[in-house]
Amino acid sequence: MSAGVNKRVLPGFGLSLGFTLVYLSLIVLIPLSAVFLKSSAMTWDEFWSAVTAPRVVASYQLTFGASFLAACVNAVFGLLLAWGLTRYTFPGRKIVDALIDLPFALPTAVAGIALTAIYAKNGWIGSLLDPLGIKIAFGPAGVLVALIFIGLPFVVRTVQPVLEDLETEFEEAAASLGANRWTAFKRVVFPTLLPALTTGFALAFARAVGEYGSVIFIAGNIPMVSEITPLIIITKLEQFDYRGATAIAAVMLVISFIMLLIVNALQAWNARRFGRTV
Repeated sequence: MSAGVNKRVLPGFGLSLGFTLVYLSLIVLIPLSAVFLKSSAMTWDEFWSAVTAPRVVASYQLTFGASFLAACVNAVFGLLLAWGLTRYTFPGRKIVDALIDLPFALPTAVAGIALTAIYAKNGWIGSLLDPLGIKIAFGPAGVLVALIFIGLPFVVRTVQPVLEDLETEFEEAAASLGANRWTAFKRVVFPTLLPALTTGFALAFARAVGEYGSVIFIAGNIPMVSEITPLIIITKLEQFDYRGATAIAAVMLVISFIMLLIVNALQAWNARRFGRTV
């Protein structure tokens, strides 16, 4: 065999890599770099003034705080839903399983209108909560509800395949050694699910940070109270303040990237600790 024979296991690797890099650059890298390039036209004082205005800071707190809280809620209840769909058989199970994907298929504006109609004072749920002094629609609580709605499928669909692949023999072995159900879950099942659960949390958080359509209808969009950062960016674009919009977008991008790096570091730590990868 001549020395010039191609011994690469993956033929066409160079072409595939080139196509991947070009496609990634056109779709992701170039648009994101444009945000920073547009912001760089501002002086540091202008940039700092734009991104630290009280109204903008309040929107940061609501956007990232509500996104984090919604991801935490989805991590808990998404795990419970995935557990129920995987480990139990009950009437209507396939219907419930299909409904999990509804936020994926439903237009976000439709979701926002539906949630507003339900949680408003004259809505089905809002009318029951209003006498108790609980206000959901047109406030920060409405933002949280919308973000929980759109983020739930990410956790369920990430954890569910791992649960399906997890053999019940491990739990039975733990039970035979004297472990109760909670101990078996904590010591055997949860360490296996933790990397997938962390991934679902990260996906739900990332989706919630950039959500716009389902939130603006139920939030009320009150400055300093229930106004999310994406809405401020849209408002500045409508006012032709492109530099201010890109400055705020750059801050959101950096914060989101840092938080995703932290989540990925936690995933890697979990994988090393438990000797498993997702």
